[in-house]
Amino acid sequence: MPSIYDLKPAFQQLLRPILHMLIQAKVTPNQITLVALFLSLAGGLMLLFFRPTPWALIVMPILLFVRMALNALDGMLARECQLASQSGEILNELGDVISDAFLYAPLVLYLPPTLANWAFLFMFLFLAQLSEFCGILAKCVTGVRRYEGPMGKSDRAFLIGLFCIALYFWPPVIYYSAWIFGIASVLLAWSAYNRIRPNTSHQNANVS
Repeated sequence: MPSIYDLKPAFQQLLRPILHMLIQAKVTPNQITLVALFLSLAGGLMLLFFRPTPWALIVMPILLFVRMALNALDGMLARECQLASQSGEILNELGDVISDAFLYAPLVLYLPPTLANWAFLFMFLFLAQLSEFCGILAKCVTGVRRYEGPMGKSDRAFLIGLFCIALYFWPPVIYYSAWIFGIASVLLAWSAYNRIRPNTSHQNANVS
C-alpha cells in the first residue's frame, strides 16, 4: 500500500543543499538526531503547557516537518560520510519512539474526555511503538530494517499535522477523533504485520 515513505528519495534530494552545509560545518549524525529529539520534547511540552492556545496547533505541523527533515538528514549524513555507528543506530531508534510519545500523547488534553477518544489515542501510541519494534525485530532476524506502511513514521507525522491544522481551522473535527485514531490504529496494526512478514525484496533497507 502507498506510503509517504515512498517520497523519501525525492525529499532527500531537496535536502541536499542543507546536507552539504552540515558536512562543511562538520556536524555529526548523532548531533542531528539529538536536535530532532529535543525539538520533539519541546513540541510535546508546548502542547502540554500552552493548552488550549490555538497557535500551538499551528506550530505542530511545522515541528513535525522539521523533525522529518532532521530524521532524513542524519541518515544521509551517516551514509555519505561513513559515520554510521552502532551507538548512532540505537540513538536513532530510541529517539524515534521517545519523540512519538512526547509529541502525540499530549493530544489527549485536546480531545473530548470520553473513554473512546482516550482509548483510541493510546492504542494509536502503543501500535506506533509496536510497529517500530517490528521493524527493528525484522533486522535482528534478517539483517534488514523494515519500514513498510501504510502508517509509518512519516505517515503518522502527516496525519497528526493534518489533524492539528483541521482542529485549528475547523474545531468540530474533534468529534471525529475516535474514528480518526481508530482507523489509524488499524493501519498501524497492518504496518506492524507488513514489517514482520517474510520479504525477499529487501527494498526497504534504507537507513531511516
